[in-house]
Amino acid sequence: MKSYIYLLVNLGTILIPFAFSFHPKLNFYKKRKAILLSILIVGTPFICWDIYYTKMGIWGFNPDYLTGIYFFNLPIEEILFFICIPFACMFTYNCFKQFWPIQPSKSIQWISYKMCVSLFVVGFIFLSEIYTFATFISLSIILFFIQIKYNPIWLARLYTSLIVLIIPFLIVNGILTGTGLENPIVWYNENEIMGFRILTVPLEDFFYGFLLILLNVFFLELFDKKVTLTYFIK
Repeated sequence: MKSYIYLLVNLGTILIPFAFSFHPKLNFYKKRKAILLSILIVGTPFICWDIYYTKMGIWGFNPDYLTGIYFFNLPIEEILFFICIPFACMFTYNCFKQFWPIQPSKSIQWISYKMCVSLFVVGFIFLSEIYTFATFISLSIILFFIQIKYNPIWLARLYTSLIVLIIPFLIVNGILTGTGLENPIVWYNENEIMGFRILTVPLEDFFYGFLLILLNVFFLELFDKKVTLTYFIK
């Protein structure tokens, strides 16, 4: 059973969102083409990033908690992570979209811009910590590009979704980084992170997750047949 823990974490993450995606008031399953395209387009570079960082020893995986099936140097469970987590988060976002109509807000623009500047500054402060630098700078640049190019009103909904997702994020990433286990499922090279953790979760993981979900939601909205250009631009 121990060797199935990471797999069970993935399945536990997606089980309820998948089941409720068929709820008649949500009908999330009807967006399946947009969902699959989003996961594929975003997951591919993230998996390549993962493969490279694993090879470099920036992070790695404890074989005691894995089934032993690998893709290149990544366990199959890590590949599934980039399917299950985005699906669950996009489902949560979609719930907010269904039940919380929003209007454009200048405050969201300023929140985004201030966040971009802060992320950029922190990234360069930790220039020598590869995971910290790459994550913060990437998120800063991509968020800035999306905000200035599209000025999407859905960012307000995304930010709220991310706040709601903090607790399940801490549970999932907490297990992966060793909370409640003898050893972490995913370990990090302490020389490549800033060293701040919430429970056992490196601070960088919150922003890595932010980047992952930001991009998935961006493409979900882009590919959703109901979305028009006016939805992205005020």
